[in-house]
Amino acid sequence: MATTGVFNGTDLLLSVGASGSEVTIGHTTSASISFSHDLPEATTKDSSGLAEFISGVRGGTISFDGLVAYDDTTNAEELAGYIINRTKINFIFGTAESGDTVYTGEGFLDSVEISADMEAPVSYSGSITITGAIASGTNA
Repeated sequence: MATTGVFNGTDLLLSVGASGSEVTIGHTTSASISFSHDLPEATTKDSSGLAEFISGVRGGTISFDGLVAYDDTTNAEELAGYIINRTKINFIFGTAESGDTVYTGEGFLDSVEISADMEAPVSYSGSITITGAIASGTNA
């Protein structure tokens, strides 16, 4: 049954990997998806002094942060490997609850950073640039 009302951000997951074998990134502390829509200006002398635009390229990015645990199935080391090997990955962004909205597609990791402050947990952050179609559906 779909989630109702405001829900806890802990329930929203980011999974990545080869098509059909995506695995949730371990120990994430935050994840966000951002959609973009380029709107090229199409103003002419016939526009009566009003700006006009046309629909252009659409796309998106996903950002995430977490804590490093090398024993996670999908961890900071594996994410860095996707960049090193120029691997296109599939993603699933949403909850695991049946009926909830999920976004799926393909992309490339464009950054992964591993940070280690003194006397603090080792953390990671990264982002995915989506390439091609972004599908919106619901969990079965």
